[in-house]
Amino acid sequence: MGSESPTNPNSISEGNRTVYPMSPPEIDKRTAEQKAIDDWLPITSSRNAKWWYSTFHNVTAMVGAGVLSLPSAMANLGWGPGVVILILSWVITLYTLWQMVEMHEMVPGKRFDRYHELGQHAFGEKLGLWIVVPQQLICEVGVDIVYMVTGGKSLQKVHKLLCKNCKDLKTSYFIMIFASVHFVLAHLPNFNSISGISLAAAVMSLSYSTIAWAASAHKGVQEGVEYGYKATTTPGTVFNFFNALGDVAFAYAGHNVVLEIQATIPSSPEKPSKGPMWRGVVAAYIVVALCYFPVALVGYWMFGNTVEDNILISLEKPTWLIVAANLFVVIHVIGSYQLYAMPVFDMIETVLVKQLNFKPSRMLRFIVRNVYVAFTMFVGITFPFFGALLGFFGGFAFAPTTYFLPCIIWLAIYKPKKFSLSWFTNWICIFLGILLMTLSPIGGLRSIILNAKTYGFYQ
Repeated sequence: MGSESPTNPNSISEGNRTVYPMSPPEIDKRTAEQKAIDDWLPITSSRNAKWWYSTFHNVTAMVGAGVLSLPSAMANLGWGPGVVILILSWVITLYTLWQMVEMHEMVPGKRFDRYHELGQHAFGEKLGLWIVVPQQLICEVGVDIVYMVTGGKSLQKVHKLLCKNCKDLKTSYFIMIFASVHFVLAHLPNFNSISGISLAAAVMSLSYSTIAWAASAHKGVQEGVEYGYKATTTPGTVFNFFNALGDVAFAYAGHNVVLEIQATIPSSPEKPSKGPMWRGVVAAYIVVALCYFPVALVGYWMFGNTVEDNILISLEKPTWLIVAANLFVVIHVIGSYQLYAMPVFDMIETVLVKQLNFKPSRMLRFIVRNVYVAFTMFVGITFPFFGALLGFFGGFAFAPTTYFLPCIIWLAIYKPKKFSLSWFTNWICIFLGILLMTLSPIGGLRSIILNAKTYGFYQ
């Protein structure tokens, strides 16, 4: 599927192969000022990452709050459709991730270090920005908002379990406590500086996923368990099904930072970055499978359609284990929040420095990043509807950038032969992705509206 050659107006055809004029990457045409700015920006400031960095960065980006909602998604999808959708999503997103890794250095001497740069190459300077940047921002900011809620609610769960006689505190307070960590960590300069946090987060994600399914299996199949749909009405069942599609899409959101992660890996004509990056991606996807499938299937098997939208809420005992799992979730989403925030910081700082001519400084970075953390905290406190947020953001934003935008870019650049295997594969992914993007926000929005009716704001 990777046999097609990207269109390049300067290429010369020789028989069946395309030859590109020499364009050595070591020739740097940037001015000293541009280089200084690139060395300051978060994405391009460091390129000494190892291949295993991409493994734990991708695990941290992928396995997050979404894994805990998968048993609930299974309850709304049912056994047959649920298993098919889980497997299909794993296969499709691995394929589209491979495409992005391949396209990172498709032009000799140039690297597409950001998702929107790849979009601009495929669709043009202005159109590429308008197609990619809004979707990517919705994804990354959306994930950070959801993780604010996740981190806060996990801390609240720990408080309730350890202090049963204590006065209940508002969810808002716990979200603020969680946010306070990010007012400090947000000032780490680039991806490589958060690699230690990302590694800890990846280990935590595997740990709490294992606890979630192992504790469920230990608890056993609940008495009177039912596997029918949760909703009692047909419209309710259909809307819940749509919302569950968004939950699954949210679970595969790592594509939004994959080019930015690959940008940190060193590259040369002899040893392009796609080799180590792909090795890291495959290792990450094995970990993803070990997290997702047991949690989704065992959790649903044990609790049936009464499972909570966060599987850890369904597990009350043993107390120490559930406390540990929730603390692992907190540590993980701390790392994951930073991973998704870094490209947003890069976008904002790029606009301020390159277009509005602000001077790159610590004060500028201090203000930008604190305002961003405060914004995500405020929205998280205002709309802490965990499951509904996953469904809405999952379909509306993650489906395009994860399931089918890489395929559209691939078709636009490589132009595979009509009706070839590559052509068919990409169009199938596009069709399924658009279906997902259309249906899942409907269910998510309905859940938010229903939750809002009974929810007292800022409690």
